[in-house]
Amino acid sequence: GLAGGDRIDIDCRLEKGTSALLTTQSAEKIYRADAAPAHVAVRLSLAERASLGWLPQETILFDGAQVVRTLDVDMAQSSSLTVLEIVVFGRIARGEDLTRGLFRDRWRIRRAGRLVLAEDVHLAGPIAETLAGAATGKGARAIATLVHIAGKSATRLPGLRRVLAGAACRCGASGWNDMIVARFAGADPMRLRRDALAAARHFMPGPAPRVWSI
Repeated sequence: GLAGGDRIDIDCRLEKGTSALLTTQSAEKIYRADAAPAHVAVRLSLAERASLGWLPQETILFDGAQVVRTLDVDMAQSSSLTVLEIVVFGRIARGEDLTRGLFRDRWRIRRAGRLVLAEDVHLAGPIAETLAGAATGKGARAIATLVHIAGKSATRLPGLRRVLAGAACRCGASGWNDMIVARFAGADPMRLRRDALAAARHFMPGPAPRVWSI
């Protein structure tokens, strides 16, 4: 778990022709911060024909949590990448609402030196109230983003949509320029977790990390 002022930096580089599937030992808990936010910085680098799956378990924000996250990826044109990030807003089993907090998430993915995906999420103050809005979450208590980038990835989109057709949460997927992006939002974090992982498996050559089933 991370408290206010904590910082964690993760750097991973895959050399030419290598492959890896990376995850975390457990869910990442972000505790209440009275002053400075926690910082999480992830940097991924993929050389030619490298293949990486970055599938950390979900990040859980406690009431009053403050976190600033960044994801920076530099990948070769011939490499492939699958990223799944899940965020849970409040401990549902405790009936906890995020009456105050900060969640800032910045993604930058570059392929062959060209920026192909840029995202910024900024939720501050009464996060639960914000997510209750029809246009800003419709009562969502968890969200997830799945990104897959690889040559001819458009051929994988119909299969992914068939997987999503049986999902319990609200979700959808789009594809363009060798990239597929799927979004998930729901009031039940466990159902969303199952749906998002089922979608990620569509792009994985083998089984999901065993720690995801604990």
